[in-house]
Amino acid sequence: MSDSFAIAYARLAELNSRPDPGHEEEGTARAMNIVLEVPKSPRPPRTPLLEAAAIAVVGLCLSDEAGEDSPLAAGLAAWYGLRIRKIARRARNKAWEDVQKRPGFTANVAGAQARAFKPTLISETPAPLAKLQIGGTDLEPDSPGEPDPQLPLILVDADLGMTVGKAAAQVGHASMLLAAALPEADARAWAEHGFALQVREVPRTDFDTKVANAQRAGDVVVTVQDAGYTEVAPGSQTVAAIWPR
Repeated sequence: MSDSFAIAYARLAELNSRPDPGHEEEGTARAMNIVLEVPKSPRPPRTPLLEAAAIAVVGLCLSDEAGEDSPLAAGLAAWYGLRIRKIARRARNKAWEDVQKRPGFTANVAGAQARAFKPTLISETPAPLAKLQIGGTDLEPDSPGEPDPQLPLILVDADLGMTVGKAAAQVGHASMLLAAALPEADARAWAEHGFALQVREVPRTDFDTKVANAQRAGDVVVTVQDAGYTEVAPGSQTVAAIWPR
């Protein structure tokens, strides 16, 4: 892996030392768009789609291009300095094929696909992305089974009742924050394995218990508190990412 990975990692890792950006002036808000492929039939299972979204986000943030002097790197740098917003949209058929032509990072988990794109001012969202619907489609909970204790795990508080789009944005936030919290060697090894991870939506009591147990075990644990722009109350702890030791 080239030195560009080290540069991309260093830029991402700085998130842990940056102060709260505070209030954003109107017109300055930036967001990363995540497009989920949701065909009419067959619908993708919910968990693999969330896993694909999480991988797409961290994969984009730690891509070689993110460590170079590139438009992506500039877009990420501007975004890292603000509130880390994400907007999940859905596409199918030709619309999905069209967004593949735009620079980004696509992840595929068991046939479920998601693509993350360079963050931009929300007011300047590229037209092919802006025209895609944000809401209106949800996926039923599935039963993915017990997680592999050797793989990173992203827990989602199922009691919040988040739509698949909202949950996709949250797990994407968790995957990039987890990478930022890891030593570079671990983040590099994770990248070399395609950022393999697992997502599980669990009741709040299980969520709290698993997070506490992971912290006691010395695992790397990062949690996400939502700003409350959509669906959940400000300050809600939506997801937690765990790197097993």
